[in-house]
Amino acid sequence: MEDGIPNTSRIPEEPHDALRAAAVARVKELLGPAGLRTATSMILAGFANDVLEELILGEATPPDIAEQRQLLQEIVAQLRIAREAGAQTSHARRDEIFDPLADVSIPNAPEIRNRRELQVKSEVMPILMQRIDISVASTLGPDQLRQQITGIVEEIIVDLRIQLNASELRSIVRLIVDDMIGLGPLEPLLADESVTDIMVNGAHQVYVERKGKLDLTDVQFRDDAHVIHVATRIVTEVGRRVDESTPLVDARLRDGSRVNIIIPPLAIDGPTIAIRKFSKKEITLDTMARQNNISPELATVMKIAARCRLNILISGGTGSGKTTLLNAMSRLIDHGERTITIEDAAELQLQQPHVVRLETRPANVEGEGEITMRHLLKNALRMRPDRIILGEIRGEEAIDMLQAMNTGHDGSMCTIHSNTPRDALTRLENMVAMSGFKLPAEAVREQIQSAVHLIAQVSRMRDGMRRVTYLTEITGMEGDVVTTQDLFRYVFQGEDAEGRLVGRFECSNLRPHFMNRAEYFGLGGRLMEAMGC
Repeated sequence: MEDGIPNTSRIPEEPHDALRAAAVARVKELLGPAGLRTATSMILAGFANDVLEELILGEATPPDIAEQRQLLQEIVAQLRIAREAGAQTSHARRDEIFDPLADVSIPNAPEIRNRRELQVKSEVMPILMQRIDISVASTLGPDQLRQQITGIVEEIIVDLRIQLNASELRSIVRLIVDDMIGLGPLEPLLADESVTDIMVNGAHQVYVERKGKLDLTDVQFRDDAHVIHVATRIVTEVGRRVDESTPLVDARLRDGSRVNIIIPPLAIDGPTIAIRKFSKKEITLDTMARQNNISPELATVMKIAARCRLNILISGGTGSGKTTLLNAMSRLIDHGERTITIEDAAELQLQQPHVVRLETRPANVEGEGEITMRHLLKNALRMRPDRIILGEIRGEEAIDMLQAMNTGHDGSMCTIHSNTPRDALTRLENMVAMSGFKLPAEAVREQIQSAVHLIAQVSRMRDGMRRVTYLTEITGMEGDVVTTQDLFRYVFQGEDAEGRLVGRFECSNLRPHFMNRAEYFGLGGRLMEAMGC
């Protein structure tokens, strides 16, 4: 205090002056001249905070919390001055050094941490592999392995004189353990329950889907070889392989998540992995009604359809929720029934005690030994099934599925890719033709109308919500045309302030063609009530 006036200015000690200067210089180096000119105050503060934390680790007498805050304010103030000076210089010489239309890439704070962690990991990993016994490590569980590795990594970091805080040490140990026994950089995304899909487009571009929307993550692999290493670990678990001779493969993770992998030379820009995550939540028709995927009345009609052992075809586009709806409807199968599921990559989650799960097999190196859906479907008919659930109809197995539905296996279900219920019937007819059977079109349509009772059309709409847009019943034939009637359809009305679509599930109030069957199962009254008849 001087002359009774408090002195608000603070003169930092000499070491702190050096710390501040070093932090300012480091942020300028990270951003570069173009990045500094366009950085907002928030970006400057984020970079300054990260850099200051790193520099403090090397200080013999680090500043306390209050001093750190003061230093951070001073660093940001100096960076702002440098930014303004750079902007003025740029304005004076913009024809030479600044293009206002040019894209300026500014790294963010997480990217700095990621780069540092990957750099430290690359230094530690070779030494770690020399110090551990791989045969012993492979027998340990994730928690035990993590505990053992943490101690060894700490010793290595001390030997290498690397400065790390507790958070950075945990991150590096997690990266190493994930690479050794998990799926590397994908492990945090697999653990995130809000993520429904993971899409790896080469080493440096990983997208995820949350609530129906795609987001680019900051997750990266070292290189394409790292991506292929993770892909190989996935397919090896299910007895398959991925290499130049088999560059495209379907597989699944231990938790049931579906995986598709395609590598060069088919994938031009690098190996690609697409993961449809296995949902840990139990999705039922009641849950879907609460989420507004369907209406309560529609849920009731679908429950009755499953209880009445109708043959149901679930139609929709990629990622529209076909398998989710199939899982929800399969929960209504009686526990006393024998159910056989057939899939390319097993992902159905049937809860009944008497379920036999079958999965296709690709050809071996010599091109032999392939087991297709058609092979499995023919074999399933000899296994005394009550119901058959086909994961997806893609080709010639369509004729075998129709024959199974027509020969006493009521209550069977399957999915198909198509945009409308009528398109689903057309695709089904075309797939029968692919099987090589020389049947007249009228005979094929007769088979379809007698085999399939109900089509549920699922769509993923532009707000990310998946909805059942049609519940269509097959009623018979008129001439050579399969006749249908819509029991329910979703009618779009607009969107709310948050961008969510607004609409209603409109009931046709028609008497369902399967009313007699519902009455046979004692559900006629509930069906009449749900349909508003």
